[in-house]
Amino acid sequence: MKFLRLPLALLAAACAAAAALAQPADAPVLPLDELQPGMKGEVWTVFRGRDSESFQVEVKGVLRNALGPGKSLILCELTDPRVQPMGAVAGMSGSPLYIGGRLAGVLSYQIQRFETVRYAGFTPIADMLEVSALPATRPAPASPLPIPVRSERQADNSTSSTRATPALPGADFQPFAPVFSIGGISPQVAALMAPQFAALGLSAVALGGNLGHAAAEPPATALPELKPGGVVAAALAVGDITMAAGGTVSHVDGNRVLAFGHPLMTLGATEVPMAEAEIVAILPSSLNSIKVSNTGRVIGAFSQDRLSGIYGEIGRMPRLVPVEISLPARLNRQNLKFSVVQHEMLLPAIAATGLTQAVIGSNEAGLTRGFRLRASVEYAGRAPVEFSQLYPGPQGFTQGVAEVTATLQQWLFNPYERTFPERIRFSVEETADTPVGYVEVFQVSRTQAAPGETLTASVNWRGFQAEKFNETFTIPVPADWTGRQLEIVLATGSQLDELAGRPRSLGVHQLRNFDEYLGMLRDERPTDGLYLAVLERATLFTDQTARTVELPGSFERIARGTDAARYQSRAAAVVLWERHVLPGRLFNTNLRRPLQVTD
Repeated sequence: MKFLRLPLALLAAACAAAAALAQPADAPVLPLDELQPGMKGEVWTVFRGRDSESFQVEVKGVLRNALGPGKSLILCELTDPRVQPMGAVAGMSGSPLYIGGRLAGVLSYQIQRFETVRYAGFTPIADMLEVSALPATRPAPASPLPIPVRSERQADNSTSSTRATPALPGADFQPFAPVFSIGGISPQVAALMAPQFAALGLSAVALGGNLGHAAAEPPATALPELKPGGVVAAALAVGDITMAAGGTVSHVDGNRVLAFGHPLMTLGATEVPMAEAEIVAILPSSLNSIKVSNTGRVIGAFSQDRLSGIYGEIGRMPRLVPVEISLPARLNRQNLKFSVVQHEMLLPAIAATGLTQAVIGSNEAGLTRGFRLRASVEYAGRAPVEFSQLYPGPQGFTQGVAEVTATLQQWLFNPYERTFPERIRFSVEETADTPVGYVEVFQVSRTQAAPGETLTASVNWRGFQAEKFNETFTIPVPADWTGRQLEIVLATGSQLDELAGRPRSLGVHQLRNFDEYLGMLRDERPTDGLYLAVLERATLFTDQTARTVELPGSFERIARGTDAARYQSRAAAVVLWERHVLPGRLFNTNLRRPLQVTD
């Protein structure tokens, strides 16, 4: 027994020494100029769970200025037999490289994909330490164009890119593209939203999970002690719906953390939740091996997203936008609550993902006949922006989910004021039957009328798989319509908006401030039901949002000569009278009847 105890004790001591080496937060730095080909190193990362392990590499050399002037890349061969078959894995990015007990760099770049001997690129540690010294200024506004997030060069004076351009076949190297795992949604929803995220330049997979923490609030328990080689996540959404990219801790100085060794999305100065994570498995692939993980509670915030890595602090909670989705009680489904980063393009896409999950991501049958979606975007010190939309069932919603995302993007991006909502609320209300209607007959009692008379408009319509109905509406004829060539129109709210010359989009020069922008959004007519309206064709002269009918030509020429971008003239229709009829149904109708008012 004594013979057995000694080796076990020695083994325990060796394991303890190895564990201490695994996370040397205060390890000295190995300068780049001291690196020599043939040096052996250890890279620490998490293969499963949360405990880090090492694998062996051999330094092949340094590619000087490979990433730009003064930005070099350490080239290493992955000699460890565990790693050689799978290569460098997405999620290993940021794994620290130690040579002789000194910190040399962090794993950050894939070298080729189908090579017979696996290599990887490492960012020199000095470049990563630069990131922690950069000023934490406010995030720069996103581009007003729906371009991929990865293409946002010079965001907050950052000149980096998240993806290197391949040079020659067989000599490709590129930073690890962050793989964002989405938790809390079904594969069906993930497939439906994939084009939305692809348009933003994000690689997202549904094979991810979350540990059920409502992580927008400060942790109730003690904060963890992150160590180099450990796993960490940069999250875009936390709560019931999570979207996060897992990576590896590169360097720790107190509560200051460096990770990834490459950009997340090249956001520059930013505010992204730092979350705990655990690795469930590694999925090997000759094309691109990835780690599959669960996202845990928020423990801090990343404030820098730069070429050489991301930097953040444990214990500092990020500013996020809460999203709440309430569902009918009859469905017996959980109302969803999650929080999303303050980004004009990401926030709408992720909010729409949670909404899609609420509508179609359940085994329970519900909402099959139709539902009304109400949305409210709440800004501090201002009345909320609200809209209501009917859908004839989940299928109709899936076809229009891109439109929902675009509507939210329109609400959240504005060129006037750097602001984000305090909260976004969605409410899904079930309808008694399928809210679709069909107009079969539209008649007006007369096409000529005298001032003071009343016209009658008759609408024969039927619902979906329902009986016919007849509705009669009266139209007053005031004296000031005399002598005008008019039209009586039965159309949807959006069609009437278009007929009346309401532009689908406005240039920056056409509005004065954010409040006018919100007013424009509130001014849209409802999309359900129909509008019975009397129109007169005219020329509209617009000064930003103010409109004048038939402005004298001399005034128009003077104004447009002063500022042609601000003052516009176009043919449209003036709405003299209107009434919203048959609400609660979706129609596709645009019918017109002439009207002449004579003495």
